[in-house]
Amino acid sequence: MKRYKDIAGDGGSNIAGQVEAQQGRLRQRLASVRTIVAVVSGKGGVGKSALTANLACCFALDGWKVGVLDADLNGPTQAKLLGVRGRRLVMADGGVEPPRTELGVKVMSMDLLLAGDAAALTWDATVKDEAHTWQGAMEANAIREFLADTNWGPLDALLLDLPPGTDRLATIASLAPTLAGIVVVTIPSEVSHLVVRRAITAASHTKAPVLGLVENMAGLFPGPDASRFAADAGIPFLGSVPFDSALSIAADRGEAFVAKAPWRESVRALKRIADGIRAALPPRRA
Repeated sequence: MKRYKDIAGDGGSNIAGQVEAQQGRLRQRLASVRTIVAVVSGKGGVGKSALTANLACCFALDGWKVGVLDADLNGPTQAKLLGVRGRRLVMADGGVEPPRTELGVKVMSMDLLLAGDAAALTWDATVKDEAHTWQGAMEANAIREFLADTNWGPLDALLLDLPPGTDRLATIASLAPTLAGIVVVTIPSEVSHLVVRRAITAASHTKAPVLGLVENMAGLFPGPDASRFAADAGIPFLGSVPFDSALSIAADRGEAFVAKAPWRESVRALKRIADGIRAALPPRRA
């Protein structure tokens, strides 16, 4: 059995040419996107995806053209959260036309490509020890394709919902060199702060600024002071979103909670945080 090192050149596959062409498409797609923001945590279970979806809706309500890329390939949720799950993807103008929510938010997620609820990605490797390498390379390529082959069109903001962990942040930073900023999410928990602190460190290694920290599920249980945590980490504190069971129910239904219940304190907090993110963004590119 031949391995890659046994093949002279590229084996006739013109891999370099394919990658160059894809990079060209990526640059072209992102040229019309004014702002790219990654939402990260490092810790699972903090409500990062629901926060991303609601921030996208906040921006849309303020008149922005918004897109959301679900970069969590193994646990995609944005199609469900934003109410477009099950929509049929359509090819147009040499790319995939992403479904839109009632507020006009464009959504691309692996969930829109999987066959059903039980479907899952599988990452194959010739040798078990090489599985993590294949996984990393294939995940990066899949995210690159989502960015390059989706008809995002002109957007004021493209939000990237990253999976738990810190390793994907470097991948995103390399694929989207115009990344304008990173938002970090935590909950009132010492364990969460421990893990999120590592995510902040990883974010500091990219060229993109950390726009700030958001505390989700505030008041659900006693925990350390998030504003002090942000200060100790040297990043701005964008605010806390109080725990709201109604917000969770709306997420399960794929409803834009910020549009349906603007009087609730959780929605007011989300809108303040969205305003803070907007204010922290660097000036738009001409």
